[in-house]
This record gives sequence, C-alpha cells and structure tokens, in this order.
Amino acid sequence: MAKIDFNNIQTMIGAGAVVNGPITLKGGIIIYGKVYGDIQTDGPLRITVSGQVFGNVQAIDAHIGGSIKGDITVTNKIVLGSKSEITGDLIYRSLIIEDGAQFEGSCSVIGNKENVGDSSVKKDLKSRFTIASSPSDPNA
Repeated sequence: MAKIDFNNIQTMIGAGAVVNGPITLKGGIIIYGKVYGDIQTDGPLRITVSGQVFGNVQAIDAHIGGSIKGDITVTNKIVLGSKSEITGDLIYRSLIIEDGAQFEGSCSVIGNKENVGDSSVKKDLKSRFTIASSPSDPNA
C-alpha cells in the first residue's frame, strides 16, 4: 500500500556507520546507521528501523522506519512507518502514517499559503493524508 520507488538508491549508510556533517547528493539514499547533520537529496530517502538522523531532511519521497530529530520537507510522498519516531515539523504533498508511528511537530501541506514562497512547489497541489492500519514492510 505505501510503496515508494527505491530503484534510484546510490548511497547507503551502513548499520555501524556514524556520519557527522551535512549530506548533499543526487539520487537516493538509504540509512541504516546514524547521521548527525542535514540531508538534502533530489531522490528518495529511506531510513530503516535502525536508522537515526539528527538534522533537517529534504527529499523527493521518503519512507521513515527509524527516527528523525529535525524538520522534514518532502516534495512528493512521505510514509511514517509503524516504528518511526519523528520530532520536528513536516512539509509534504502526500502523507501516510502507519499505525504505531510517533510524530511530534506540525504539518504543512505543499501549496498552503505558508509554502507559497518556495518557487519549486506548485500552488495547486492537492493534499492526501492516509493512516494505514498495518505496516506494509516489516523492515521499514
């Protein structure tokens, strides 16, 4: 149900890895370890159950299974997995929250008046908010 295309993943942060500093990349990233710093990508982002990010995140699509302490901006769809823990504000076009996800912060839909200043965001986008009753991927 909560499928995001992760075919364009070129970067992986392994389970034992700790990265300090910002990450800027083209293409997708999957995180099993810890990142202390902002992440900016023009592709999809996946944070597994063991993954932790302490910084702001920008991506096209995101599937969060682990934790983020920071603001998240996703220009398309974000899925908060059943074991995810998010502390920070969220800007999105489409949001799916699976049963069990923990989220503390505010939500803004792309296209609302607060986000009009961002020229890369279209004003006429419709929001979609879905709460899934069960996780679609036990590893996410």
